[in-house]
Amino acid sequence: MTKFEQVADEAMVKNAVGAEYDEMAEPPEVELSDHPLARDAAEALRKVFDPEIPVNIYELGLIYKIDVMMPEDANGEFDIFVEMTLTSPACPVAQEMPAWVQGAIFPLEGVRHVDVSIVWDPTWDPSKMAETAKLQLNMFV
Repeated sequence: MTKFEQVADEAMVKNAVGAEYDEMAEPPEVELSDHPLARDAAEALRKVFDPEIPVNIYELGLIYKIDVMMPEDANGEFDIFVEMTLTSPACPVAQEMPAWVQGAIFPLEGVRHVDVSIVWDPTWDPSKMAETAKLQLNMFV
């Protein structure tokens, strides 16, 4: 197993890329709903880290989709659906990761329910990472 080591922290990367940081922190293939809660959920997921890779799961490219839906009986609250993957099917936190994702999103105002689905297609590879994650890990693919 390859152990990744962080070579630059977030502050170092922000200093290096300046005003372009936000754009570079977006994974290339994530699909976000147009609802503002999708962006809030993405921000919340930036606080969840893969324990073996010192980069948050959002910038790591593990989040494929964040969808926001308003059920008819929701009283103004929304359901959030997250489709994600893991770096490997043998990930030691495969059982815990969906709960971590739910725990990050549930506290957001207006959230009624969070459903997390782990998918294996497409498989994760380093090309799914945001540029900031690649910089933090000194990985250029």
